[in-house]
Order: sequence, then C-alpha cells, then structure tokens
Amino acid sequence: MSNDNQTPEGMTIVVKKICQFMAPTIFLFGIYITVHGHLTPGGGFTGGVIMASAFILQILSYGSFLDKLQQEKWHLELTESLALLCFLMLAVLGLLLATTSVFFGNFLHRGSFGELISGGIIPIGNIFVGIEVCAAISSIFVALLIFKDKEA
Repeated sequence: MSNDNQTPEGMTIVVKKICQFMAPTIFLFGIYITVHGHLTPGGGFTGGVIMASAFILQILSYGSFLDKLQQEKWHLELTESLALLCFLMLAVLGLLLATTSVFFGNFLHRGSFGELISGGIIPIGNIFVGIEVCAAISSIFVALLIFKDKEA
C-alpha cells in the first residue's frame, strides 16, 4: 500500500494532520450534543454517533492493524456493556429513590427551566446512552474492519 504520495499505513500526512485537528473537535461537539440533549435537539444517540465518527475518522486516516483492532474491539465492547449497566442502574435507582416509585423516576432536583442542570436524571441518562452508542457504532466499524482483514 505504499505509493509516492502515501505513508506505509493509512492516508497521506496532510490527511493525518487534518484529522489530528478535526477528531478532537468532532468529539467535543458530540459531547456538547449529548450533554445539552434535554435542552436542544440531540441527545445521547445523536451525540454518540458524532463521537463515534471521531474515532472512525482516526482509524481511517491512520490505517488499521489487525491485532490492535482486536484489542480495541474488546475495550469497546466492555465500554458498551458498562454504559448499559449504568443506564439500567439509573433506572432502578429511580424505582427505589423517586417519590413516585416508577422505573426511571426522577430522584434529582430539576433546577430552573432552560439551565443545563434542569432535567433531573435525563442528562445523566443521555450521557450513558451517548457512551453506549459511541462504543457500539465504533465496535461495529472495527468488527467490519477485522472481518475485511481476515478475508484478505
């Protein structure tokens, strides 16, 4: 995969440098969308997909190494499972601690309308959903790369 205009692995140096700048910016935008999901359009799923695109951009620009991708897939699956567990624990805490005793019941102070801390447990749920979706989408991409590399 070595051409005159490409490094041995991944894309050209120009693409790599642009991705070094863009990936953290995209990731921070995904965090912003996730955290502000109860105030603006967006939320956990949308922010998670945006955050996953930052990881995918890095993998595409720097190339893929099969053994490193397999280790990364294991970490992504663990992160995805832990985020789902935390999301379910939040729901059970709502059942145990909320005054109405319902699944996903709000047990936190709601704050003032329009402020960042005004949604009770909704922003916390958005964060867990964002982490889970980011890990799931990244894991799917890495699994497809591993499958492609094994086929070649």
